[in-house]
Amino acid sequence: MAPPAPAPVRPPVAPSAPAPAAPLTNRETIVMGERRAKVERLRARGQEPYPHDYPGRTMIAAVHAAHDPEEFGAGEHPQWRYRIAGRVVARRGHGRTMFVDVRDAGGWIQVVARLQGTPEELFQRMLELDVGDLVGIDGTVYVTPNGQLSLAVQGCTLLAKALRPPAAKYHGLEDLETRYRRRELDLIANEATRELFIARARTVAALREWMNEHGFVEIETPVLQTLAGGANARPFVTHHNTLDRDLSLTISGEFHLKRCVVGGLERVYMLDKCFRNEGISHKHSPEFTLLEWEMGYADYRDVYTYMEQLIAGVAGRVLGGTVIEQHDGASIDLTPPWRRISVRDVIAENLNLDVAVAEREELVERLGDRVPAHATWGQLVAELYSKLIEPHIFQPTIVYDFPVEFHPVVKRHREQPDLIEHFEVVMRGIEVASGSTELNDPDEQRRRFVEQRNRRPLDEGEEPYPADEEFVRAMEHGMPPLGGAGIGVDRLLAIFTGRETLREVIPFPALRNPR
Repeated sequence: MAPPAPAPVRPPVAPSAPAPAAPLTNRETIVMGERRAKVERLRARGQEPYPHDYPGRTMIAAVHAAHDPEEFGAGEHPQWRYRIAGRVVARRGHGRTMFVDVRDAGGWIQVVARLQGTPEELFQRMLELDVGDLVGIDGTVYVTPNGQLSLAVQGCTLLAKALRPPAAKYHGLEDLETRYRRRELDLIANEATRELFIARARTVAALREWMNEHGFVEIETPVLQTLAGGANARPFVTHHNTLDRDLSLTISGEFHLKRCVVGGLERVYMLDKCFRNEGISHKHSPEFTLLEWEMGYADYRDVYTYMEQLIAGVAGRVLGGTVIEQHDGASIDLTPPWRRISVRDVIAENLNLDVAVAEREELVERLGDRVPAHATWGQLVAELYSKLIEPHIFQPTIVYDFPVEFHPVVKRHREQPDLIEHFEVVMRGIEVASGSTELNDPDEQRRRFVEQRNRRPLDEGEEPYPADEEFVRAMEHGMPPLGGAGIGVDRLLAIFTGRETLREVIPFPALRNPR
């Protein structure tokens, strides 16, 4: 018997070359040379410029919290001694005295070194510090004549020599291109950026806490999927060498969550990264964080009521309130209940057009753009809403009852079969969240998949919706009535922090190669 043929091996795909680093300026070249020379001099003296650790430090915020300079009075107070560590963000000298500002994750403090009373070797070590260096300081509490709490240096340990000079002043980096591409420099220079990403971490934690407190079970849905379903989106496709099969990065965890509901977990959620191989804009990112959940024995009304409570509750926990100032000075009020309005009514209100009775020609005329001949009534209505209505909704609004073509896994409206029980949450012209009464009839689900697959999409570049037989087979075991929803966490964070673009709230956004 002949041995089995080996599995075909695909030729390796050469990775795309990374974006070339910007060439150094003459000044940067000179400065880096000087700093490398300092490293060599330190090592020649037996001092390691990159030690392994620095134990026993106190956070700078704790030093400030422990002492009121007004109570001490000016001068040195040697009974209080601290060991701090952080980055040198400024240095200046006045005659025989030098001042160094050191900052850690919690704050900054001034360190004072005076030639008189300081060992010469220690004073020289302070003089060799550069802005950007990481340093450890042993010092005693010292209050300057103008009442500033400081530390009088008693010891100095270089913890990491910064070879590169600052991209800008450490008290403010404004160039957007540098801030997004070199986020570490943005974090070093801008306190607002550090606070933003702390708020991001707190928001994600608060979302998870809220879901857990309300009886939901977190499910880790797969990032690599045989068929990316759950949303109308183009996936990223990769190849698994061992399995010798193409896999897609997840665009949604919806189908896997529903399969868990079939299995008896009645309230489930996922909070994780998803990926969509589509456009990039101020409100679109190919990699994004998504909170999705399914609620057994609920419909879309239950879901949007829960959603407004969740978002308002998390805002209260993270921001301390539900009225949030935006980048243009306006405010968004997240206090429930939010406005609720149907797609039909919001179009009539803004365009003086009743889409239920309007002729096709009138819908096409209102859109103004080239409209494919195959576009259905539902697709035209959805386009009218998304292009002419949604961008102008500012305060939190729940828009509901969309055309049936809008989403293939949503239950038809119980009273109007040409609609589905689907809603979107819009604020500041952005769809922040959406939800539905989920379709739980497997035969209807299979028909809707086929209809969606066979219908030419309005966007000629859009992929037909996949018919996921594995998901339908799971539904055939019986899926209870349920409502589901998803929140774009990055978009929610843009609202919470008043930022105009997702690039601000995503630590390392996807960017085009620099020209």
